[in-house]
Amino acid sequence: MSVFSYNYLKGINLFEKTRTFKVVYSKVDGLASSNPVTLNGYIIGKVQKINFNPNNTKELIVDIVIENDVQFSKSSKAELYETGLIGGKAIAIIPDYDNNIMANSGDYLVGTVKPGLTDLVNQIMPQIQLQLEEVMQNAKVVLSNINTLFDEETKESLKSSIDQFSSLTNSLSETSENINNLIKDNSTSIASTVDNLNKTSIKMNDISTSISEVNLNLILTNLDSTVSNLNNLTNQMSKGEGTMGRLIYDAKLFENLDNATKNLEVLIEDIKSNPKRYVHFSIFGKKSDK
Repeated sequence: MSVFSYNYLKGINLFEKTRTFKVVYSKVDGLASSNPVTLNGYIIGKVQKINFNPNNTKELIVDIVIENDVQFSKSSKAELYETGLIGGKAIAIIPDYDNNIMANSGDYLVGTVKPGLTDLVNQIMPQIQLQLEEVMQNAKVVLSNINTLFDEETKESLKSSIDQFSSLTNSLSETSENINNLIKDNSTSIASTVDNLNKTSIKMNDISTSISEVNLNLILTNLDSTVSNLNNLTNQMSKGEGTMGRLIYDAKLFENLDNATKNLEVLIEDIKSNPKRYVHFSIFGKKSDK
């Protein structure tokens, strides 16, 4: 009973069929006896003991006890991993399904360590630190350039621009307020004007409708008649009929008119030169010999 109790407290049940395997690790941070051994997340055993390798003190030999009949290959791995954020370690059996040689009690399994959150942070922190240093250096250069760019004159100009912008904003605000007051004070007149515009639009629509329905037809009829008369006149002129047609196409009539015009011009010139020949006037009523 003493032997049974001693082994039971150590995690070994003498009445159960168990298998023992050994795993070599370089470090086992947080791993202790009785920590669970899992397969696919299911507990199949526990850690029995941890000792230094007598032949190499840089290595640790961990004895694990499998209390389940589950079989796995000899080339399976025993991965040491963290069970939670607050610590705690466990060993997970990672089966090698490509190997058909099963592991027997007393065999050595390949030990691996899965990086925990702390390890990942320790790995990432140096890179983050370098990047932060580079960012800080760039920020320092940028701030230096900004300080160089914004000299006293530039600062004064910038301040003046901001003041002018503020003044412009105030002016726009006052203008907007004046417009609102103007609209508010003349709302009645504006409404009346809009109403008059609506009435005018309605009247214009009525006029357009009346023109389109009555007068437009009459205008088109008169226009058609006028075009027809012009066509008739053009046809008569092209045929030499009527006065205009004869004047255009009758050469003899044109020559007679031309000769008559010339004779009339000669007569007028003669009257101007010898008016007494055509006008007989005397105080005593006597005719002139000429």
